[in-house]
Amino acid sequence: MEKKVEEAVQTVLQFIGEDLDREGLVETPSRVVRSYKHLFGGYSIDISSLFKTFEAINDSYDEIIVLKNIEFYSMCEHHMLPFFGQAHVAYIPDKKVIGVSKLARIVDAFARRLQIQERMGDQITSAIMSNLKAKGAVCVIEASHLCMRMRGVEKQNSIMMTSSLKGVFLKDPSSRSEVFSLLKH
Repeated sequence: MEKKVEEAVQTVLQFIGEDLDREGLVETPSRVVRSYKHLFGGYSIDISSLFKTFEAINDSYDEIIVLKNIEFYSMCEHHMLPFFGQAHVAYIPDKKVIGVSKLARIVDAFARRLQIQERMGDQITSAIMSNLKAKGAVCVIEASHLCMRMRGVEKQNSIMMTSSLKGVFLKDPSSRSEVFSLLKH
């Protein structure tokens, strides 16, 4: 399969008018394959394996846990151009909590796929709800899309914001208000 991808990269290089024998491009197809393995590594991650849990402080734990400013890089599925920014993830546990680094790993696992920002946030909150059995989950994403900056409308300072809310954050206005207040600080 790697050989086919290298050949496809060669085809793209020829399409844009490049010389495949140019010194700087000779190893480009194999470099692109290695790069894609990393950039799209999220497809090979078993999301449920990221949920190493611990017992919550007590059975009625109902406080919000927030991890802000999780930087990520992803690739737009429409143009295969990067989008990048920060994700802010919050949840209210039921009986189990997750290690804080695992929240960042969950964001990375979904970011390292061809994506749209809206789906990525929903995948993150859905994974928290189903694997952690949380009372509620939130993911707010702020991102810059190079498909907006480099081509199309070419708006250099545009930032897209999306939110995905599940569970108590959808049903209880005071919980929703509290989590958004925490995210502002």
